[in-house]
Amino acid sequence: MAGYHTEYSSMKFAMFFMAEYANMLTVACLATIMFLGGWHGPIFGPPLLQAVLPVFWFCLKAFFFMFLYVWVRWTLPRLRYDQLMAFGWKVLLPLAVANIVYTALVVAWRA
Repeated sequence: MAGYHTEYSSMKFAMFFMAEYANMLTVACLATIMFLGGWHGPIFGPPLLQAVLPVFWFCLKAFFFMFLYVWVRWTLPRLRYDQLMAFGWKVLLPLAVANIVYTALVVAWRA
C-alpha cells in the first residue's frame, strides 16, 4: 500500500528521509551560489555585524530555495508510474523527435 514505507522501517526509513533532505539542502546551497549571488548582500553596521551578515544572507537565500522545494512538493500531485510512462512515451518522445528534426532542418537550411 505505501511502497517503500513498508520495506524501510525505523532507522532505514529515517536514513532514507535524512538523505533526501540532505540532498535538498545541498541543491539549495548550490542554487544559492549559482543563481542568487551566494553570500553577497547589503552589508552595514559595526564590524561584528559586517562579519555575520554574509552568513545570514546565504542562509536566507538557501532557506528560500528550501521553502520553494517544500512548497512545490506539497502543492503538486504525485503521478503514478503508468502516468509518468504514458507522459514520456506520448508527449516527451515525440517532442524530442520533433526537436531533432527541426534542428536538422535549420542546420541544413543554413549550410
